[in-house]
Amino acid sequence: MPTVGVVGGGQLARMMQPAAIAMGIVLKVFAEQEGSSAHYATTQVGDYTDFDQLARFAATVDVITFDHEHVPLVLLEKLVATGVKVRPGPTALHFAQNKLAMRSALADLGLPLPIWAAAKTAADIDKFIEANGPEVVVKTPIGGYDGKGVRVIRQASEVSDWLENIEHFGGALLCEQKVPFIRELAQLVSRNPSGELRSWDTVQTVQKDGVCLEVIAPAPGPVDSLGAKEIAKKIARGLEVIGVMAVEMFETTNGELLVNELAMRPHNSGHFSIEGSKTSQFEQHLRAVLDLPLGDTELVGGGSVMVNLLGVDSKNRLVENYAAAMSKFPNLKFHSYQKAPRQGRKMGHITALGQNHLELLAACHEAAELLYQADLRIR
Repeated sequence: MPTVGVVGGGQLARMMQPAAIAMGIVLKVFAEQEGSSAHYATTQVGDYTDFDQLARFAATVDVITFDHEHVPLVLLEKLVATGVKVRPGPTALHFAQNKLAMRSALADLGLPLPIWAAAKTAADIDKFIEANGPEVVVKTPIGGYDGKGVRVIRQASEVSDWLENIEHFGGALLCEQKVPFIRELAQLVSRNPSGELRSWDTVQTVQKDGVCLEVIAPAPGPVDSLGAKEIAKKIARGLEVIGVMAVEMFETTNGELLVNELAMRPHNSGHFSIEGSKTSQFEQHLRAVLDLPLGDTELVGGGSVMVNLLGVDSKNRLVENYAAAMSKFPNLKFHSYQKAPRQGRKMGHITALGQNHLELLAACHEAAELLYQADLRIR
């Protein structure tokens, strides 16, 4: 019976557990703290920046994979040198951890990107604004996620604090053109060590304050799905990715696809696949890291939507009102991540299957509103 070790105890590790149980895979989690979202799996609590702790965990599993992309690469390289299977490997994860390295690698692969440049000084940023402004996007290459580490600016002084601490971000900032896009798309792909590749349908994503709020599968209306899939496959091969990878893209006003971000792990844009695909992204990721044949990614029910449940305060866990929401919407699927409540935090999600995405989204949002209302809580 194979054993997969997941570094990180968040909701992604949590959602791997049902797939692992179904396939007879033992899932072990190296969590940052007690009571993590993934606490149902066999859990070791420790510090993922401590090599000795990581090595002890690795000795108990057949392969290491990730709930997040923050483990120092030098530690992963040491694990690989001792014979540990790390998937995706440190070479690939380098591009997920550093946006400047990612931009450079994707440019070398000839992929469509926003205009970009590395900037080490205020003068560098002002020069980029002059050429591509009046507004541009500046990102910290290291450490940003869910809208953090991203600013839209008109002058370099608006990121003076980042410039003062530039060594913390790897010695440079990433400047990008503010792309005139009509919507955001995401393309999930999976790859195993044998080189087999599988893609899901291209999906449309909607963000709120930098956090994913909605996913529609498949993306409605005309979309260059073939182009999106080819981009994702070229990245997976070119960067030697093992496991599931999400490629976030902009669709511009002229229909062009531009690569925005990469995630080398299961991703928020693929949660719909738990109920909405023949093979979920979580099952597929486990298959891939164990070098098993990959599963069919065809949509079931003709399509699906997912709405994230974002925290509203420090008390409502969004499960107290399950009865009210489930009674009115018995066809929806509710997922809780069992996290401590906090405003804006990803607390769970709702999925609906069907072909009319507008009706499905309306139902999911109405159900979410029932969960958000504290006065409806079960007593």
